[in-house]
Amino acid sequence: MKILALCTGDPERLPGKSYKTGIFKHAVSGAVMIDAEGLVGDAICNRKHHGGVEQAVYVEGSLTLDWWSRELGRPYEPGTFGENMVISDLDNRDVAVGDRFLTGDLVLEVTSCRMPCATFAARMADPKFVKRYAAAARPGIYCRVIGCGVVKAGMPVEHQAFAGEKVTMPELMETFGGRLSETDRARYLAAPIHYKLRAMLEPGI
Repeated sequence: MKILALCTGDPERLPGKSYKTGIFKHAVSGAVMIDAEGLVGDAICNRKHHGGVEQAVYVEGSLTLDWWSRELGRPYEPGTFGENMVISDLDNRDVAVGDRFLTGDLVLEVTSCRMPCATFAARMADPKFVKRYAAAARPGIYCRVIGCGVVKAGMPVEHQAFAGEKVTMPELMETFGGRLSETDRARYLAAPIHYKLRAMLEPGI
């Protein structure tokens, strides 16, 4: 595996909307510093729902994006989904909470899946895209930064699987906000999930 693209964006206004968003991302050339908050210089406009240390870097796998290219009937340009990093030979469906991606000094740890929203649908110019994305069951991957580093496209990436019981991206998307059995809740809490998800599942919360 290797980094195929690193993507950042500037605040831009969606057509017909009053707010600005950082979802319009484009591949950059050269090296990029990634710290605890993500790619330095990348725009995060709505910090209530996006960004932060628990979802500092948004990753897409190239095999998943190849699938979307066929599904959409056009070439896929890196950054179209608002992702920060594209990793070659990676299928999002094979990724679980707690998996790590290592490249140079950078260490990313998976915390949660991408949940589609109205801004995403507007970006894709398709009001039905939230349902379409959910039905595809190939959600993008949010990561926290365990070790900061300077990276660039072409660098090799090591995918380390989580040693515990798996909570895959498709499973997490399917169960997000729903009730879990005690066995599944314990399995989720045993993984290093996003703190907001953890708060939803902790006893007494």
